[in-house]
Amino acid sequence: MIHVFYEDCSLSGKQHEDVVSKMSQVVENEGFKEGNLSVVFCSDTYLLEINKAHLDHDYYTDILTFSYNENNLINGDLFISVDRLKENAEVNNVEFLNELSRVVIHGVLHLCGYNDKTPEEITLMREKESDYLKRICFT
Repeated sequence: MIHVFYEDCSLSGKQHEDVVSKMSQVVENEGFKEGNLSVVFCSDTYLLEINKAHLDHDYYTDILTFSYNENNLINGDLFISVDRLKENAEVNNVEFLNELSRVVIHGVLHLCGYNDKTPEEITLMREKESDYLKRICFT
């Protein structure tokens, strides 16, 4: 089950409903079962405080993913900065919904065990993001 929350920001329901509903398809396509997933849309300020408190990082980011997986069951929290999404979409000259979709996929892939620390991991993550954007028609 996927739960959506808002902290210190707002989004039109239509902007995220379809994207969030398709998270299950990524989980299933990666060979897992969906457990309890939370997506928390928030501001830069809110996410920065979480980043400092839990990861000791003092910088803005578009998403933080916390995994509570149990065996083949995907459980976790995705904290997504709406401020970062808007800025990244503008900088990269893409639609907001496209950036939202990419970041949600990115977070789900982290929950499925993918990392993005090494150049090889980053390449694989980007390839999977692009593939899911096309295959599942997020945008």
